[in-house]
Amino acid sequence: MADRVSETAGRLAFGGLRAEGIAANLARVRERIAAAGGDPAAVEICAAVKYVAAGELPALAEAGIELVGENRAQDLLAKQAEHADLFTWDFIGTLQSRKVREVAGAVRLIHSVASDSALRRLAQHPAPEILVEVDVAGEEGKAGIAPGELDDFIARAPVPVSGLMTMPPAVERPEDSRRHFARLAELAADHGLARLSMGTTQDFEVAVAEGATIVRLGSVLYEGASGSS
Repeated sequence: MADRVSETAGRLAFGGLRAEGIAANLARVRERIAAAGGDPAAVEICAAVKYVAAGELPALAEAGIELVGENRAQDLLAKQAEHADLFTWDFIGTLQSRKVREVAGAVRLIHSVASDSALRRLAQHPAPEILVEVDVAGEEGKAGIAPGELDDFIARAPVPVSGLMTMPPAVERPEDSRRHFARLAELAADHGLARLSMGTTQDFEVAVAEGATIVRLGSVLYEGASGSS
């Protein structure tokens, strides 16, 4: 999106957010989850706050958002310092092993464990639960454990693995991601794992239809919810 700019430049994509606008978007998301065959009371909506400033977060809480996910360790800690009690916090970004110590004790769930170096750090700094990120599409250079290596990786995990996460390749049609979501659901069932973190603003309905228990949503919750809209 053209209006998305980096936080390092001192600008954020979503500003002036109003609780009533977010609440209306949230209600529509729940309707879409139900239409896709999911239970809106059971599918967790994790509001991605990478592009939301700390000062905007109370509007999310007022709108009824209970779970937020941050991509960057430093931003997670900074936002929690101001608003820790407003939400349940997950870490949804790429997990660098050197950041495990900072993140592990600050969140309910890490969505993106995908390296042995991260496992080693988790042995020293345990997190309550983790999800293993799986590269179901076999993309070269993409973060994630190959499906064939999942058994051994889970066995090496020093903390509870409660589910799996994936980020499928970029596609033009959400439907093109269905086979990847279905494969992740199959892997989770094979390993007796209950949580499935899959689906973003672009494709969450397809993910829900394939069994997502957590969807990571950003712009669909915020667009049109600012005071200037």
